[in-house]
Amino acid sequence: MTYDVVVIGSGPGGYPAAIRASQLGFKVAIIEKENLGGICLNWGCIPTKALLKSAQVNEYLKHSADYGINATGSADFNAVIKRSRGVADKMSKGVQFLMKKNKIDVIMGYGKVKGKGQVEVTASDNTIQIIACKYIVIATGGRSRELPNLKQDGSKVIGYREAMVLANQPKSMIIVGSGAIGVEFAYVYNSMGTKVTIVEFMPRIVPVEDEDISKELEKQYKKQGIEIMTNSSVESVDTTGAGVKALVKKQDGSTLTLEADVLLSAVGVVANIENIGLEETGIKTEKGKVIVDKYQQTSLLGVYAIGDCTPGQALAHVASKEGINAAEHMAYLEKKHHHLPDPMDYNNIPGCTYCTPEISSVGYTEKAAKEAGYEIKVGKFPFVASGKAVAGGATEGFVKVIFDAKYGEFLGCHMIGANVTDMIAEAVVARKLETTAHEILNAVHPHPTMSEGLKEAVAAAYGEAIDI
Repeated sequence: MTYDVVVIGSGPGGYPAAIRASQLGFKVAIIEKENLGGICLNWGCIPTKALLKSAQVNEYLKHSADYGINATGSADFNAVIKRSRGVADKMSKGVQFLMKKNKIDVIMGYGKVKGKGQVEVTASDNTIQIIACKYIVIATGGRSRELPNLKQDGSKVIGYREAMVLANQPKSMIIVGSGAIGVEFAYVYNSMGTKVTIVEFMPRIVPVEDEDISKELEKQYKKQGIEIMTNSSVESVDTTGAGVKALVKKQDGSTLTLEADVLLSAVGVVANIENIGLEETGIKTEKGKVIVDKYQQTSLLGVYAIGDCTPGQALAHVASKEGINAAEHMAYLEKKHHHLPDPMDYNNIPGCTYCTPEISSVGYTEKAAKEAGYEIKVGKFPFVASGKAVAGGATEGFVKVIFDAKYGEFLGCHMIGANVTDMIAEAVVARKLETTAHEILNAVHPHPTMSEGLKEAVAAAYGEAIDI
């Protein structure tokens, strides 16, 4: 079998790479060992959002009287899980449709780079075929990171996959790690009545975010009844009893034992780069990632790598754009595309966390901007002053913006509140267009909307705020 392009992995990086390559006139095949759509569609982004929506609806029911409505109901844990899996299945079938629509051959099996222009595929029955091609895209993604002292057994010490399909709702849960995965599952399980304790090694939760965001989320989570332990680490776990016992070491060196039905390890992801032919073909790696240039090319000519297995942020939208860039670079080399793709700007990548309240951010945090040597202007707008937020009963949080005081460069934007993951794109586009505060203030924002918060935060940075 011969193709122009073979993509190994069909996640949010792999399938867009395949589609874009097909659009550009290449004959394309995609190799997938499990389900089309990869982790994101089947075990990550999409099913977790379904769980979060169910949790949010449950919260609405609990507080329906606040909206003048008398409603009662209780969470059906198994039905919530079933709905989440149904959403994932529907999205995976959508990718199947896209493959057919774009005339991309889907080859089920385990893909491995055999050398320049050759991919080995091992099917579920262990039969092996060799596929010849001109270009290869490695899009093998990542998996839940396991710490030596937190070995996952799939029942009492679990990763994100098991957390999405537990047969029974636990009465108590310890979550180790407070990145996006940790705080999202904390919200889901807490809202349904599970006693949740978050253990975070760093001094604050969601540690990659601006410090003000971390403080606000911790405040809101404690209001919701979630226990939070920062500057703490799980030293060991005991699973010999009915549940799990975790020995937690605090900053002062003291220890205590937490007991729960289950422990969720949410300490990040690790790239899937083992046993895919990198060692045999000499493709360079560093710190567990495949090294690529600005067009996603590896050290082996004709082989590209994208997504979580490369050094960029481990985010679905990053993988997607990297995959499209790789396809367009191949097309440029083959004179099928008239210009080189714009290299990724990793300092203008939005990050979104879908807990309640939601978090979104792009660019420099206040601390990072100062450390980079900028003299800055900072503006904040609290949603308690937003008419839309008050009407919607979601006044938690704020918008924070950071500008270079000298030239007005839009350095960063950080939001926490209802629906802010849908608002951050304005800041991303504004920064891409090198917009200054002047343009944002003169772009009329609709009223009443949450999006006014960005404009008002900018106004606050320059002493022109109207509503605060």
